Amino acid sequence: MAKLLFRLNGVNEDEAEEVRALLHDAGVEFYETNEGRWRISVAAIWLRQNEDYESARALLDDYQQQRLQRVRSEYEQQQQAGETQGMLKRWLEQPAELVMTLIAVLLVLGLTLWPFLSLGQS
Repeated sequence: MAKLLFRLNGVNEDEAEEVRALLHDAGVEFYETNEGRWRISVAAIWLRQNEDYESARALLDDYQQQRLQRVRSEYEQQQQAGETQGMLKRWLEQPAELVMTLIAVLLVLGLTLWPFLSLGQS
């Protein structure tokens, strides 16, 4: 019977590809399911053999720990080089995005409060 190993919903394609390669190199038989047309199913990597679960889980845990350390170090290097961009800095560099965001927030707020504001006028 198949056993769920790794959910792919919200996972970057490069990470999913690295997990596939890891399992393939280890000789673990697996298959994938996608999220379907309406995106309500489980996109995941499943193991064909339950006996492979413990070794595959150990491989995956080790891989995720290494990936976490790699991504953190890359982020820290970007911060030290001043390449990361905060929201305020991005909006100051792209004022049109700020204006459009504010308009959208005001529109949603106005539509949400409209029924309550018009009750007192009748």
